[in-house]
Amino acid sequence: MTSDQIRQTPIWQCGRFRIALNRPQIMGIINITPDSFSDGGQYSGSISAALAHAAQLLKDGADILDIGGESSRPGAPYVSPEEEWARVSPILKELTGWQVPITLDTRRTWVMRQALEQGGTDGINDIAALSDEGAVSLLTQDKTTGVCLMHMQGLPENMQDNPQYGDVVTEVGHYLRERVAVCTAAGIDKQRLVIDPGFGFGKTREHHRALMLRFAEWQRMADCPALIGVSRKSMIGAITGETQPQARMVGSVVAAVAAAARGAAIVRVHDVRETRQGLQVWQELGGFLA
Repeated sequence: MTSDQIRQTPIWQCGRFRIALNRPQIMGIINITPDSFSDGGQYSGSISAALAHAAQLLKDGADILDIGGESSRPGAPYVSPEEEWARVSPILKELTGWQVPITLDTRRTWVMRQALEQGGTDGINDIAALSDEGAVSLLTQDKTTGVCLMHMQGLPENMQDNPQYGDVVTEVGHYLRERVAVCTAAGIDKQRLVIDPGFGFGKTREHHRALMLRFAEWQRMADCPALIGVSRKSMIGAITGETQPQARMVGSVVAAVAAAARGAAIVRVHDVRETRQGLQVWQELGGFLA
């Protein structure tokens, strides 16, 4: 890579790490929830199982590990912040000794504070885009933690009831631009921010298609690197007919590559090994067609 390319390479400042986004980064998912839609709670209640899964994700090629203690699937039941923290804290405590970026998937300021005070995360992956009271202020006080701001219409318990938009692309883009502006105005450096349009969070099949086909439009509005999470979601099942999340691996890999081809900087996935292979083939055959 030349010095000019290094200067032009976008960076995500994520805690201990400055992640170069010159190629799509793979974020591996670790759900510490008994009601996960994708893995049936395999790693809930067992620190050793969760850590073994984390080690396997890294072996398979994950660049980042994302830990979550609250299911955000449609219709998910309420989990208290205290219970959410109890699920993830022992895993975070172990993983922060590993030399890999760790992000915490949470929308609660209280949970974020526990993690930051204990040095348990490099980034916050927030489906509510730091809209919880005190979240922006908390992340402003911290100077290096990365933040992913996601768009969601409604709440997990009702978001898929009947999502409506005038123009989903412009509405998602405007929302993300506004949240980026709120964060930067408060003092959060823009290099710490990435954005997520929220596939599966208050959107229909037609909305997903529009967001993918017009990827550049909503990303340009917010002017930040994009993180895309489509892995094993019902949107894949709606296209392929697969009703079981584990059977949606091939469709998920294709969708991740399609997102990368349109400019996604980070893809958040369950099937890391297969996604890595898909991206490798795409890059070898040309890649970066956005």
